[in-house]
Amino acid sequence: MSFPDTVPPLGRALAARGYDTPTTVQAAVLQPGLEQRDLLVSAQTGSGKTVAFGLAIAPTLLPDGAERVPFVERPLALVIAPTRELAMQVQSELQWLYAETGARIASCIGGTDARREARALSNGAHIVVGTPGRLCDHLKRGNLDLSGLRAVVLDEADEMLDLGFRDELEQLLDAAPAERRTLLFSATIARDIANLARRFQKNAERIDTASGAKQHADITYQCVVTAPNELGRAVVNVLRYHESPTAMLFCNTRAMVAQVQAALLERGFASVAISGEMGQNERSRAIESLRSGIARVCVATDVAARGIDVPALNLVIHASLPTESATLLHRSGRTGRAGRKGTSVLMVPVNQRRRAERLLAQAKINDAEWESVPTAEAIHAQDAKRLMDDAALFAPSQATEDELANRLANAHDAHQLATALVRLYSARLPQVENIRPVSVEAPTRSPRAERTERPERPSRNESLGGEWFSLSIGRSERADPKWLIPLICRLGNVTKRDIGSIRISGDHTLFEIAPDSVGRFRSCIEGADADEARIEPAQAPTTDASGTRPARSARPPREHTAPRRTNAGPRGDKAPFRKPSAGKSSTRKRY
Repeated sequence: MSFPDTVPPLGRALAARGYDTPTTVQAAVLQPGLEQRDLLVSAQTGSGKTVAFGLAIAPTLLPDGAERVPFVERPLALVIAPTRELAMQVQSELQWLYAETGARIASCIGGTDARREARALSNGAHIVVGTPGRLCDHLKRGNLDLSGLRAVVLDEADEMLDLGFRDELEQLLDAAPAERRTLLFSATIARDIANLARRFQKNAERIDTASGAKQHADITYQCVVTAPNELGRAVVNVLRYHESPTAMLFCNTRAMVAQVQAALLERGFASVAISGEMGQNERSRAIESLRSGIARVCVATDVAARGIDVPALNLVIHASLPTESATLLHRSGRTGRAGRKGTSVLMVPVNQRRRAERLLAQAKINDAEWESVPTAEAIHAQDAKRLMDDAALFAPSQATEDELANRLANAHDAHQLATALVRLYSARLPQVENIRPVSVEAPTRSPRAERTERPERPSRNESLGGEWFSLSIGRSERADPKWLIPLICRLGNVTKRDIGSIRISGDHTLFEIAPDSVGRFRSCIEGADADEARIEPAQAPTTDASGTRPARSARPPREHTAPRRTNAGPRGDKAPFRKPSAGKSSTRKRY
């Protein structure tokens, strides 16, 4: 099938855009006999769904081979989307697709001027695109009349149900004529989607283009293992290593978006942020900066996971692990679109590796690459390669450049010019973080069948038969196993069960690491910050013939001191607690 089989004005618009072959979902909705049928379609993110349902409703809006739509007072088609960004993206796509038909396409989304939207509706809009909340608001105010609808499209229906828009969807669908067409598009057809389809669709044709296809075959998945306390610095190195023209970085909370955005700006990244608390104008400007190349990194919450289509988006970074596999796929779906290649990087703290593995398994991603955080040396090597391959070195010179180029060549030798080029190239790059390496090897765990009984952990006085290390903190600094053990775990990327005996001395502490964890521990402490604590290999403490350490010497007797003063009255009785005066807090400071 080819696009010329569609409605002629839309076919010419597709040809002008360079579309010659339909995608899988587009070909499926254009099958003969579906021109007036309800459709229940499941398709992947980035598969061309917007053009697909734009083509699918064309025979309904332009019957009998009409070239242009007539003037109307009430909308002919309604497209409902879960987010503002997706609604704006749909409106933009339908505008060029229906440009030759004379169709007016209005948008109704939150965060914009509702009065301007009301005027657009009163002037006669053929297709209305909007979010559920704003559409219901116009419906209640009488600005939106759905009695003339011929087609309703629910885009990303699963997301709208997840966001709690069921009541709004039912209100809009109940207000539409019963004889309309209903097209429901969703990434997955879960039970809630099926129930919605049974209630509002009639004899719907089921089209599934997602189940038999591999999720995002054009996306390479990488898992970068990092220490939990160095997540922000690790993100910086990942961005520097890839140096993508455009990247999107996802966080789970607004607070983390603000924190990461501030860190990137401080380090010289041209970045913008998008979160739910921002107004629509701010979000639109941020997206436009990303598309135009003014900004190279967009830090966002999941509110932007759908609806943003940036052609040059080559890199997606999950700074926070997604809460579920569907979110992982929708985030990653911002890249690798329309046959282009992309990379999706999951930042995995060492203590969340199991969770990351479960997410990948649920998303049916079996070829993810596990890597450590890029080191400064690796990033500098990538910078050198990019400089040597820069197109500016191979482009022919312009006439206006020859004179200055000859003056420089006569005034300086080749090495001086090359040094200046390296300096200029490096000066525009954001700084790199020095991060200690973290092992990417998955912790070994015996099969469940062999773990019927949990082995008892040896006490702190029993040896594990491993290697001993010295920590530059002792009894003089009030060392205590309660906070020494978490410190050792964090610096050495080990667990509590990997630590054996602990011997606290005056100015240092000796501790033992299990044999199977010594290699990982050594690799981590080599790059540890010496200002925080110094760890180095040590000899095992001496023991007596019985195998126990020598007994600690007795403490010197405490010197006699004056009796402790008490709050006593004239007769030696303790004074009663006095009630605090009005206006003063009764809370005491504790030191």
